[in-house]
Amino acid sequence: MSFRDDYDYGRGDLRKPFLHTGSWYRMGSRMGFSALGSSQAIRDSSISVVACVLVVALGPIQFGFTSGYSSPAQSAIIKDLGLTVSEFSLFGSLSNVGAMVGAMASGQIAEYMGRKGSLMIAAIPNIIGWLAISFAKDSSFLYMGRFLEGFGVGIISYTVPVYIAEISPQNLRGNLGSVNQLSVTLGIMLAYLLGLFVEWRILAVLGILPCTILIPGLFFIPESPRWLAKMGMTEDFEASLQVLRGFDVDISIEVNEIKRSVASTTRRTTIRFAELKRRRCWFPLMVGIGVLMLQQLCGINGVLFYSSTIFEDAGVKSSNVATFGVGAIQVIATAVTTWLVDKAGRRLLLIVSSSGMTLSLLVVAVSFFLKDVVSSDSSLYSITGILSVVGVVVMVVAFSLGMGPIPWVIMSENVSLLNCRLQSRTLTTKIEVDKIAW
Repeated sequence: MSFRDDYDYGRGDLRKPFLHTGSWYRMGSRMGFSALGSSQAIRDSSISVVACVLVVALGPIQFGFTSGYSSPAQSAIIKDLGLTVSEFSLFGSLSNVGAMVGAMASGQIAEYMGRKGSLMIAAIPNIIGWLAISFAKDSSFLYMGRFLEGFGVGIISYTVPVYIAEISPQNLRGNLGSVNQLSVTLGIMLAYLLGLFVEWRILAVLGILPCTILIPGLFFIPESPRWLAKMGMTEDFEASLQVLRGFDVDISIEVNEIKRSVASTTRRTTIRFAELKRRRCWFPLMVGIGVLMLQQLCGINGVLFYSSTIFEDAGVKSSNVATFGVGAIQVIATAVTTWLVDKAGRRLLLIVSSSGMTLSLLVVAVSFFLKDVVSSDSSLYSITGILSVVGVVVMVVAFSLGMGPIPWVIMSENVSLLNCRLQSRTLTTKIEVDKIAW
């Protein structure tokens, strides 16, 4: 049975892209070829994989901005709206609750609407959520906005790594996959930086920008070739892949490989529990779930959400400036990991990262314990403050070197080994967004 024949029997159930840009890139490439008569000119005018990754990276930047928003805004929101610490803690954790709900729906949304359509849908609740926070007069609008942000982030946290993995060539998959976490750290740093200069309502308005830019950007990038192939849109699938690889590149081998992969997925679109007993299914699935669970259980969200408060308790006078410094260091460390991930290997970076986080958290815990038992006049008291700050910085750096970006890469690579690719990724993402409520 041919690839096209595999889809003929299910044509009635065929889904169409929610955000379908048509064949403009295919027609444009042909027109350019006839007009310019030069494959070099066509290649220069084509959309590269890197450009597509940079567009969808606005999603993780939105993710990071949501994570970093609560730290610089905490004291001002509590003062202006008269919230208690417990009420603000609820505000901080509602993004995680929304992310859980969004992740549960993300698999089906991405399946029916496509990767670009899924990101378009995720952008809408994010924009509404930031507007609700910026105009909030009491806790109700504040909570609603935070939940909507989390819902959009839950969809983004699934869709962007999948899209990047599906459009990236194999030799760049590790590097480009790390861009997801790098963009998250950029969003966190931007929230910390802008929080130094603007009040919390203006900061919430600025939070709209990533998704506002993302929406028109989605119209200028091709849909995932693998998703188009799965939907039976053969011509669009081949055109999308050709645009991503360059018009002077022979894509026939990759086209056949994707067709075989999609054909085998089509024969069995869901996984039976009995198949989980087979090592080729349960091992990559458990590795993907395991590393993402450990990523969230390491406590990094508590540090990022309330870093200003942590530095205040440590005795730092300019806690917001220190928080921005941590955000900047995190971006640099994640950028280094993006370069190292395909050179040093995933396992080595994870070992170094988890070991560094363990030691730094131990230093922070001991420092705050001693700070409570020693006299404030003693020299040990000031030393404990310095140690706690150093411990937090080292923890963030260690997280960025491995536990931050690499679980996303592993999830994209390992789960793609399963025939039940989409359903498994959805399960993984559901678990990863089940974060600690602080």
